[in-house]
Formats: sequence, C-alpha cells, structure tokens
Amino acid sequence: MKFLINAHLPRDLVQRLKDKGHDAIHTRDLPQANRTLDSEIRAISLREQRILITIDADFSDSFRLKRGPYKLLLITTGNITNKELFEIFFRNFEQIETAFEQYSFLELNRKALIFHE
Repeated sequence: MKFLINAHLPRDLVQRLKDKGHDAIHTRDLPQANRTLDSEIRAISLREQRILITIDADFSDSFRLKRGPYKLLLITTGNITNKELFEIFFRNFEQIETAFEQYSFLELNRKALIFHE
C-alpha cells in the first residue's frame, strides 16, 4: 500500500509504515512541505493512489463531495501522545489493511475503526 501522511501527524509514522513493507511519504517530503495546499495533497493522493492519513476533518468533506483523496484514513483520537497514537494505529493496522481492500474511507478513534461508505 502507498500512504501520504499529512501534517500534524508524526513523521516517524512514515518509517514505521516502511518497516511494514509499505510505500509512505509525509507532507514534509513534498516540495512545499507542510505548506502544501489541501487541493495539491488531494491531487497527489489521486495521481499516485496514496491513502491519505490525516487528522484534518476537511478531507472527509472533500472525499464525500469530490471523491478525493484516493482513499482516506481520518484519525479522530483527539490530543494524544505519539506513543498512544502508534499503539492505537498499529493495534488496528491489520484490520486497516484488510478494510482498505473493500472501503475507501476509514476513521480511527480511541476505541474503534469505523468503516464509511
């Protein structure tokens, strides 16, 4: 799988996904870094078929209205430490991988992985 990690999420997530055999980049890796416009992030996601991982709820609106980004994982855990984020994320990661075979929009909160149509 190919992932694009949005600003406000730790860059360490890129390496952890790479360690699991995935292709991952962070917005900090893009030419405009974390100043990259949401429209460009959507375009990169669609063009490169990257799953966008973000905490920015605006992307859920654009996904529903514009069918972009390519696929979306919205993190809605609220303010937590990176350690807690990684624990929640990787505890659910096998299910996330499997779910993206069928769904295009997932939401991960502190207690559950939610599947959106």
